[in-house]
Amino acid sequence: MVLTSPTSPKIITQTKTFPKKIEHRLRQKFPTKHNHYCVADFFDFDQEKGSIADWNESRNILTSEDFIIGLMQGLEEEVGSASSVVLYSIGEAWGVKDAEFFRQWFRKEYPYRQKLSQTNLPYVLEAWWWPFTTQGWGNWDVDMTEQKNGFMFVNIFDSAIARTLGNVGKPVCHIYAGLFAGFFSDLVQKPLNCIEIQCYAMGETYCKFLLGKQDRIDAATFWQNEGATTKDIEKRLLNGEYLS
Repeated sequence: MVLTSPTSPKIITQTKTFPKKIEHRLRQKFPTKHNHYCVADFFDFDQEKGSIADWNESRNILTSEDFIIGLMQGLEEEVGSASSVVLYSIGEAWGVKDAEFFRQWFRKEYPYRQKLSQTNLPYVLEAWWWPFTTQGWGNWDVDMTEQKNGFMFVNIFDSAIARTLGNVGKPVCHIYAGLFAGFFSDLVQKPLNCIEIQCYAMGETYCKFLLGKQDRIDAATFWQNEGATTKDIEKRLLNGEYLS
């Protein structure tokens, strides 16, 4: 970057400096350690550098519940009901980027000979979500029994968004839905969409997401808007009902 001083004809040259690649000191010491999913091992809090590195050597920041509330309320004030679409789009872009990042650290962490697509899918998915659990995004459960029919269910327990907002009477975990859509679409190389059909913020005990092809999601969205319950939506999908 070149700046001209208004009080002097001299040219001031400012060199841009980029932060060095962040490193996890415990991982550097024990590169083959796999039982690292507790806060003390997964995160490296470097007070001297003022940085927080996770096991996969990504830079992390700590946020409060006030930050989440401010983000949600700020978006609603700016774009109204379209805030859910914005959050979904953010999550979807995040999911696509994270899928690329996941492939890199998965190969580094577990140097298997076979390709990622040839590795046991439940094992791959657990490897992907474990860091999210450690980072505070909640535990999960994936039901892939209907995968052959073009859809599957993802349950999130202790959602960071829903837990923070409390019982507001509507689904609020749109960024999770976008994250799942983006990640799984990139993982299977097929366009997938996602919708939250049950939310802790609606008084439920956990959040439930439907992930699948566009026609399945369109049907579930229509039924949900018509007042269908989660069980109704599941039953209709299992019976093969879709929009004509």
